This record gives sequence, C-alpha cells and structure tokens, in this order.
Amino acid sequence: MTTTDGPAAAARFERPPLPVTRPGRVLRDLGPQYLANGLIGLIFAATGPVAVILAVGTQGGLDQRQIASWIFGVFFLNGVLTVVASWVYRQPLAFLWTIPGSVLIGPALGHLSWAEVVGAYLVTAGVVLVLGLSGWIRVAMAAVPMPIVMGMVAGVFIGFGTGLVRAVTDDAAIAAPMVVVFLLLTAWAPAAKRVPPVVGALTVGVLAVAITGSFRYAPGDAGWLAAPVLVTPAWSWQTVLELVVPLAITVIVVQNGQGIAVLRAAGHDVPVNAATALCGVWSALAAAVGAVSTCLTGPTNALLTASGSRRRQYTAGITCGVLAMAFGALAPLFTSLMLAAPPAFVATLGGLAMLKVLQVAFVSAFGERFTLSALVTFVVTASGVTVLNIGGPFWGLVVVGVAVAWLLERKDFRVSAV
Repeated sequence: MTTTDGPAAAARFERPPLPVTRPGRVLRDLGPQYLANGLIGLIFAATGPVAVILAVGTQGGLDQRQIASWIFGVFFLNGVLTVVASWVYRQPLAFLWTIPGSVLIGPALGHLSWAEVVGAYLVTAGVVLVLGLSGWIRVAMAAVPMPIVMGMVAGVFIGFGTGLVRAVTDDAAIAAPMVVVFLLLTAWAPAAKRVPPVVGALTVGVLAVAITGSFRYAPGDAGWLAAPVLVTPAWSWQTVLELVVPLAITVIVVQNGQGIAVLRAAGHDVPVNAATALCGVWSALAAAVGAVSTCLTGPTNALLTASGSRRRQYTAGITCGVLAMAFGALAPLFTSLMLAAPPAFVATLGGLAMLKVLQVAFVSAFGERFTLSALVTFVVTASGVTVLNIGGPFWGLVVVGVAVAWLLERKDFRVSAV
C-alpha cells in the first residue's frame, strides 16, 4: 500500500490496476446485491443530506435555481467521478460532498456574498489538490487534533438537533411520526438493514404531508432538467480566512478520513493521494455551479461495502454514481418538490440524518484528550459569533481551540504522539 510518511513516499500517485476493466467484466460482476447496495447508497445521500442543503440554502437566502444548481453539482458531477474512479480503481469509491462544509455556508452567507463563498470553494480546491499531489495527507490530518476538529463539527451541527426539537413542537402531526419510525427502525436492527431509518422517516413523512394536505407544489420556471447556474467567484481575505481552513479540514480530516477508514475496514486498498487530488479537481468543477467541496464520503461507502464479494463491490460504486447522475440531472424537479413540503418536514429529515453524525462528533470531541479545548471550540462555533467579519468556525477551531490546547492541554499532544 502506498504510504504518505515522507517526501519520497508522498510523491507517489497511486496508479490504477491494469488492464482497465472491460465493460463485459463489469456486467458479469454486477448483480442484484450490488445494484441494491448502490441504490441504498444513493437513497441515503438523496434524503437527509439533501434536506441539509435545502435548509442551508434557504437560511443563506439562495433562490430555487441556485439551490438546484448546487444539488446538480454535488450529484451529477460527483456521480461522474464516482463512476470513473470506481471503474478504474476497481473498488467502490463514492465521491459526494462535505456535509459539515455545507453547514458552514449558511451562517457565512449572512455576511458574505454567494460569489465570495464560491471563491472560497476554489481556494479550498487548490489546497486539497496540492495536498493530494504532494502526498502530505497524513501530516495535514495530524496538524489539528481530531477532538478539536470534532468540537467544531459538533458546534456546526448542533443547530440541526435543536431544529429537530422545534419541528416536533411546531408541527407534531408531521414531525412526530417521522421521529417514531426513525427510532423504531434504529432499534430493530433486522428491519434497519432492509429499510434505513432515514428512508423510513422520509416515507412516513411523505404520507403525513399528504394526509395533512400541507404540500404546496407550484411548478416554477425552472422545469425538470438541470440548468446549472455558473457563478463568477469573488475574492477577499476575510472569506479565505473564515471558510478555507474549516472547509479543507472537513474534506481531508472529517470526510476523507472517515471514507478511507470505512473502505480499509472492508479490505480495500484506498488510493489516498489520488482520491485527495481528485477531490481537489472536482471541487473546482463543482464550485463553478455553486456546489460545495467534493469528498470521499464515509456513510455511502459503508453502504456500498455492506455485503457481497469485495472484488465485485466496485459495481455498487458504479451503480451509485450512475443513479447520482440521474438525480442531479433532475435537480430542479427534486428541489421544487422538497421546497413545496412544509418546513417541519425538511427540518425533521435533516435533523434525523444528522443525529448519528452529531453523536459521533460529541463522542470524538469529549472522549479522553483535548476535552477542554474541544469544549471551547464547540462553544465558540455554536455561538455564531462574527469577529472582523469572520465567522465562529474559524475562531473556534483555528484560534481559540488550538490556543487553549497548547496553553492548557500540552500533555495531550505528547500522548497523541505516542
């Protein structure tokens, strides 16, 4: 396996296995089990995580066309990458988008323009690409202790948890059945393997919306097929400071780190440098249509590798990528349908999808090391404070959290080095 322990090893860019897999072999390796895993992976990505994009875009004042363009970018463009990478490297490599990075954008749009945010996407893409080509991924991932990073993630995500509670109290007829079904499926493991809890909550939520008559669909001018909105980036040092560092960390440490761990646990030899460099290139392409940075996703790859022969699981990745392209091509339709649903439906779906991520963030942040600095990072990030027109995630992670760690928890650095 290619390593990234030093400059010599770092320069290696993992080459795909040769010869390239022929279409006939792909069709022979494809089977119902892998088609199902690819479908489930896409359904997961197209439910709760899409609700997160809708919530963030609405909070940031984006119109329906801009949100649809964002969804087109994260599904269609990343679907192309998923198909190509899975095929060429002969392993499931699902690339989607950084959910923590998406959540960062909502508050930022309160004082930054959409063009400035896209400019930050492009700078982040450059940073990720350079790290991928140089191979210094392990060094970058170790630069900021994981508990502090997850303290920032918890602070970013806490709004979805509180939003879920408010949805249940504001519109119990829709939110309560979704929560109950989610909990029942989560508790009943055999059923959860067949119907993911978020998908069950989505199904019940759709029925609740239909029964209450709260669906307000009005066909707009966008049509059904994607019409990407090209965005001209704008540049400012404030935007770079506020967004680039947190975005790059969520891609490299939080999302890619999780995706790499999931795939390695399933026995796959992940091309770490190549995957990181591809995230950089595709993040630049996605930024052109207003989409947040690309990453090697953890949850979807876990679903793709949930069953079947390891050597045939790449076909589940190809299936997921093809379905993602189809979903992205119909982004305006899905966007208008979701926006026509009552706010409680979107808030509940997004909150339920984020519960597990929020749990992992809290457990990772407040385990054994760097607990005080993680707490300070969480509090500053969750406060929503803006200083010098730069938002809380930057101050919580880069300034306050790391400073507290070096001042008051230096012994934990020695422990982590061991």
